[in-house]
Amino acid sequence: MTLLRAADLSLAFGVRVLFEKLELVIEEGERVGLIGVNGSGKSTLMKILAGAGKADSGELQVQRGTTVTYLPQEPEFAPGASVRDELRVAHAPLRAAIAAHEALVARFSTQPEGEEHDKMLVQLGKLSEQVESLGGWDTEHQARTLLDKLGVKEWDEPVASLSGGQRKRVAVARALLSRPDLLLLDEPTNHLDADTVDWLEEELDGLPGALLLVTHDRYFLDDLVDRIVEVQPGGGLISYPGNYEAYLLQKATAEEEGELQQHKRSRWIAQEVAWLRRGVEARRTKSKARIQRAQKLMAEKGLVAPKAPELLIATAPRLSQTVLECEHVYQSYGDKKVLQDVSLILQRGERLGIVGKNGAGKTTLIRTLLGELPPQRGTVIVGKKTKVAYYDQQRVELDSEETVYQSAGGEEYVDLGHRRVLLREYLDDLLFPVPMQRMKVKALSGGERNRLLLAKLFLQGANLLVLDEPTNDLDLITLNVLERLLLEFTGSVLLVTHDRYFLDKVATSILSFEGDGKAVRYPGNYETYKTLKEQSARRESAARKEAAKGGAPAPAAKEVARTAPAAPAKKGVKLSFKEQRELEGMEQEIEKAEARKAAAEQKMADPANYAGPKAAQMHVLQRELDEAGKAVEQLFARWQALQEKAGG
Repeated sequence: MTLLRAADLSLAFGVRVLFEKLELVIEEGERVGLIGVNGSGKSTLMKILAGAGKADSGELQVQRGTTVTYLPQEPEFAPGASVRDELRVAHAPLRAAIAAHEALVARFSTQPEGEEHDKMLVQLGKLSEQVESLGGWDTEHQARTLLDKLGVKEWDEPVASLSGGQRKRVAVARALLSRPDLLLLDEPTNHLDADTVDWLEEELDGLPGALLLVTHDRYFLDDLVDRIVEVQPGGGLISYPGNYEAYLLQKATAEEEGELQQHKRSRWIAQEVAWLRRGVEARRTKSKARIQRAQKLMAEKGLVAPKAPELLIATAPRLSQTVLECEHVYQSYGDKKVLQDVSLILQRGERLGIVGKNGAGKTTLIRTLLGELPPQRGTVIVGKKTKVAYYDQQRVELDSEETVYQSAGGEEYVDLGHRRVLLREYLDDLLFPVPMQRMKVKALSGGERNRLLLAKLFLQGANLLVLDEPTNDLDLITLNVLERLLLEFTGSVLLVTHDRYFLDKVATSILSFEGDGKAVRYPGNYETYKTLKEQSARRESAARKEAAKGGAPAPAAKEVARTAPAAPAKKGVKLSFKEQRELEGMEQEIEKAEARKAAAEQKMADPANYAGPKAAQMHVLQRELDEAGKAVEQLFARWQALQEKAGG
């Protein structure tokens, strides 16, 4: 059954066309991911589909009886409403069904047997089914449980007094509790920590209704959706069946064919132009139809892949051996412990991802390391040659009243070290054409402002990039460009983000805030960190069960590598000199092993290896993958053993 149909939607802001005759259909139970470059109109389209905005022309049809819930990027709440009030709003259909059931039960208890009695019995059954489909009978318990999983404890607090992250969580809970036939989510993972994003993914996967999702979280797109819809420049839509991985494969094939067709088209146009330019004599030998065909081809744009922004980075001074260090740092706000005995060594070329729940202390650590907050105890050391560029998630460096050109510096040229380029050209390569450069910053979309701030950041010639939630609102193409830039960057990176995919691609190690101000460092990317945490949790659980049976007392949870692997061992550790050297080099060995595993996985995923003579060698590739995976597991086990011995 079709839940929603949009036909011939068109919308323009002045000369800027967002949509033109756009078509979209969402069927019952479908899971659709909506993607497109920043500024293409994804959020605007979501508002129109939700009935919160209007197109200039076109038609929107929602199936009669279909319930639709919309979660915008910046959710709105009733003035003065408490958390409890907002969740009651989400339960309004459920409360109405329960009230109807209770009223019918009261009438039914006095109704004598007969035809009317039987009709009421059937109606009671239908109302019971409706209550169950809307979430069940115990609404408050369900709401409290959901809020607890989202990390919100302030049940009776006014929503207006909560932080931005807490308000987003309340809005997510409100949307989930409504259990609609169609759920529209615009960047639901913004302001959520990685663990909560993991939980939300599982929660959405279990919902029975249809889903339309705008997100930059590629794991969401890969695990949740069964169709990708891409907004094209100029407002059209292209639909790709399957998840994010399937979309990438189809997109690569289409662009490959498009480039070939474009090459043929370009060659044909060049030939036609040459013929036309040979003058009147040549034209006499050509039919009028052929001349018109050439002129038509010259006017066509052809199939061109969407342009990707070109992020460039200015040349930075070479880092010294000491980049950034802190030893036994403490920070607290009143009775709340934020940083408790945190030690950290950041080395040249390292990309350290920082994860943890909202309010755990990630931004406080960043501000302490940068000198914005003096440590209450402990020391912070910044290398003499360390030059820092700081990306603030609040985007305070952007003046909303300045033009894009002014905000980017306003100088005629920018210095990229190896060359000087015009600022207008630099901005044009970042998908800010000259007309947009005259626009004020406040007119840009969230993703466009984010891209502009990153452009300013990379012009500072820094060798240490400190990025606090840089992925929020960025489109998938820009995210991919940013990832490549960070992988090629020769300096060091401190990265706070909830984007699991981004951490998996970029991070060389993870610093995890694990409660009560404790920060624990793990080697490898986000996937490695999750694996090690799960292994540690299983061991601790087994130890507690053993202790409960009367066995040896459960050992206290050991802290994993507070400092970088290259940090000197603490006095009194039980490691031999050889073992200490082995531990210091373990992170690099794990990275190499994971690279070999990734290369083997890429070979196995290549369709070309399954055809022709290469197919006979698949058993060799499988053996390579198995051996690479076993090597990674063995290195993890050895690293864990050395860490536990050092901490014993």
